[in-house]
Amino acid sequence: MNARRLRFTAPRTVAVRTEPVADPDPDEVRVRTAVSAISAGTEGLLYRGEAPSDLEADAELDALDGDLSYPLSYGYAAVGTVTAVGDRVDDDWLDRRVFAYNPHESHFCLPPEELLPVPETVESREAALFASLETAVTFVLDGRPLLGERVAVFGQGVVGLLTTALLARFPLENLVVFDRYERRRELAATFGADRALDPDAGEVAERFAAVAGGRADLTYELSGNPDALDDAISTTGFDGRVLVGSWYGTKPATVDLGGRFHRNRIDVRSSQVSTIAPDLSGRWDRDRRHETTWDRLRELELGRLVSHEFPLEDATAAYERLENRPESTIQVLLTYE
Repeated sequence: MNARRLRFTAPRTVAVRTEPVADPDPDEVRVRTAVSAISAGTEGLLYRGEAPSDLEADAELDALDGDLSYPLSYGYAAVGTVTAVGDRVDDDWLDRRVFAYNPHESHFCLPPEELLPVPETVESREAALFASLETAVTFVLDGRPLLGERVAVFGQGVVGLLTTALLARFPLENLVVFDRYERRRELAATFGADRALDPDAGEVAERFAAVAGGRADLTYELSGNPDALDDAISTTGFDGRVLVGSWYGTKPATVDLGGRFHRNRIDVRSSQVSTIAPDLSGRWDRDRRHETTWDRLRELELGRLVSHEFPLEDATAAYERLENRPESTIQVLLTYE
């Protein structure tokens, strides 16, 4: 039996490689993957060749070794079943459904401590969204929305929609989102956004203020588009916060800091899921964040985000779909059976 693994081999080129299925080491288990989720933002940069090739793949995840130069395996949202255990692993792990921050491949071996058991009440296709929801949880923790605040979210891809869904649970004054694609704006409304606007319709800051009753106290830039950062800053009011969750890769960001930003004490910060903010780490660790993410995943109806599924062998079509049809593509899953 052969294992199948996705490889990014060059810009806009992916291939599926085969190799013998490995036996687990004594302290490992082997997982047969059922489904994995494509991260449109990060993997889109890799697919287009817009990620810095000398950057470490991920300092926190052992499954992602090396840097981001071609060829490479990537992905961090795999759900499958444990089919074999090493000599020093408890047999109770056999047949468990698990989530792993692992690249797209049909079989893989990891120590049990690097796996997250999937709750029985969570379907595998929704569990594949765990990493994206954990990112959204991190954004909300870092943004720290307050009672009665006006909040703007730029970008309603999967992570943007999940961030909107979490923010909608807070007692905000207004939650207004921006995305150029109608389907995403419609989904944002179902997840609790008060208004969903097209940023290309002009005068973003003025339109936000008109519908929200003033400028934003907290603004998220999650579009992946460096040009949106100016809109995010202009939409934010005095002493407001702009949280940048987008990763622009090698795309340059030219930001206008000569106007309102200079006089309005606007705080622009980055947020990223690989770490926990130092001032939260005394009370929050990854285990607590995992528990919070599973709790929210049980409550939210995330199946509506899955717009397309492709067998791993059709991965080229999956990435082409994400690249060329964003107006009708939300979450794409790869399947392995």
